[in-house]
Amino acid sequence: MDYYDCYDSPIGAILLVANEVGLSGAHFVGEKYYPEVDPDWQRNGKAKFIAAARKQLDEYFGGKRRHFEIEIAPDGTPFQRKVWRALTEIPFGATRSYGEIAARIGEPKASRAVGAANGRNPISIIVPCHRVIGANGDLTGYAGGLHRKQALLALESQHSGQARLL
Repeated sequence: MDYYDCYDSPIGAILLVANEVGLSGAHFVGEKYYPEVDPDWQRNGKAKFIAAARKQLDEYFGGKRRHFEIEIAPDGTPFQRKVWRALTEIPFGATRSYGEIAARIGEPKASRAVGAANGRNPISIIVPCHRVIGANGDLTGYAGGLHRKQALLALESQHSGQARLL
């Protein structure tokens, strides 16, 4: 059974989707790859992984959380899942280039493929694709919009020196 609910973040509404294994989606409403709510999904804000995501996102936006501790269950190819795992290793407040992620996963010539996988990340913020930038330091595409990517990086920059964060 898949569950969903909407989370009102300071930078826009986020559709949260989960199943019995973990959180499978955190999509900004209207983002490039925004999924349609499946009629078989049940709206339930108290479902285990939906409630956990909501609580941890509140802490993140409130400046009290640096690292998410929630089971995730993204649907993707083996390559995409490898990229998404690597994204979770980027420290709070830090950025990495597509090339650095490619090297990290053992595919140093796959920076474009990493970019494509990054753009298809179904779990925004929690799998921090917003921390990936161009090799020259430029902010590049973000399915949720560059204004949100800028806001997320600014939030993390603001709170990156505070030891009280989780």
